[in-house]
Amino acid sequence: MRTFECDILFVPGLSNSGPEHWQSRWQQNLSTARRVEQDDWERPTPQAWTRRIVEAVEACARPAVLVAHSLGVAGLVHAVPRLPKDIVRGAFLVAPPDVGREDMPASVRLFAPLPREPLPFPSLLVASRSDPYCAFDRAEDLASAWGSALVDAGQSGHLNEASGHGPWPEGLMRFAGSLRKL
Repeated sequence: MRTFECDILFVPGLSNSGPEHWQSRWQQNLSTARRVEQDDWERPTPQAWTRRIVEAVEACARPAVLVAHSLGVAGLVHAVPRLPKDIVRGAFLVAPPDVGREDMPASVRLFAPLPREPLPFPSLLVASRSDPYCAFDRAEDLASAWGSALVDAGQSGHLNEASGHGPWPEGLMRFAGSLRKL
C-alpha cells in the first residue's frame, strides 16, 4: 500500500504531540494524514479517547492506517472492538505505556488493564529497552498478545522529542516498510 491509497491517522499520547515530535513532522509531510484530536489531552478517559478514534476511522474515505504513540496505543487497543470492520488495514504502534503501573498518573491508570485480544489487522510495535514508561519485557508481552511484529529500538527512551526522536528517520523508514506490506 502507498500513502496516497490510505488515510493515515496519527493517534498521539498524553499532552498531544508537539510540533517537533515525529508524529507532527510526519503528519505535515504526508498528504493523506490527519490527527485524531482529543477533547482533553491532559485528562484522558478511555471512553472519550476511544470514541474519538472510532469517529476518526468512521470518517475515512479510504482504507485507514493508524500510527499511535504512547497513551494513543492504549486508546487504540481499547477502541478496536468498536472500529468499523474492514476499514483499518494496519497499525504502527510506538512506545506503549504500561498503564497499570502504580507510578503512572491516575488518568493513565484508567486505561488499565489493556486488552489482550489479537488485533484484527497487521501491526508493528516499536519498543525501547530504556522506555521509562514501559519495560521492554512488558512491551514484548503486549506485542505477543496483540499479534504484533516487535521491533527492538534499543536504548531509545520513550521514542519522543525528549529522547531525541524529533524527525526519527529510522522510524519513518520502518513505517514505510510496514505500509508496503499491507
